[in-house]
Amino acid sequence: MPRKTAPDAGAPALSPYQEGLRRRLLDAPVVPAPAPWRNVFGGCAAVGGLTGVGFGVDPATGHDLVMAVSSAGYGVFDAVTGERIARDRDPEDDGPDGTPDLSCPWIGPLAGQRVRVAGLYGGGLHSTSGDGWTVDVEAPDWPGHRILLSGNGGNWHRPPHTEGWWHVLHSTWSTLRAAGFSPSGRTLAVATSSDLTLWTRHPA
Repeated sequence: MPRKTAPDAGAPALSPYQEGLRRRLLDAPVVPAPAPWRNVFGGCAAVGGLTGVGFGVDPATGHDLVMAVSSAGYGVFDAVTGERIARDRDPEDDGPDGTPDLSCPWIGPLAGQRVRVAGLYGGGLHSTSGDGWTVDVEAPDWPGHRILLSGNGGNWHRPPHTEGWWHVLHSTWSTLRAAGFSPSGRTLAVATSSDLTLWTRHPA
């Protein structure tokens, strides 16, 4: 679950150190992710009523696949090209809610398998890539959420505070569902209740 960095009503005042961290987040502009990352859609893909996402690998191309589960059905995106390669507006399965492992059936290239879905009903994505990249979700002005990408040992709350991290998305318009890396570490996904944003390290 996203972490709140601002105090709840009635909570003790923040210490000067804590307030400094909060102000640092509030003042940080949204910037593009650094190389070798690139935004797959050149922005975000609209997915109305999105409830969760899960990852797989296309057996034909080796590209990461992203399954988006929403109130309007299922969709599968190629996480390198951004192409939506499969769509089911009326799946027979009711989705991950109520399943022991929060999974649902794949459609498209991985049909016949199941995908674990992180989002509205629980679960989570990888917070580290396995080779030095980290994603953090912070909420200094909750209910908005800020997505921070860190690399090369960078960390926004450690001195010198200004190096090695990037504020890559600020979700103020929709509810955050999930944020994290694919198991391969080559894709970073941020899903909200209205859209999906993907970054990849795979060349265009």
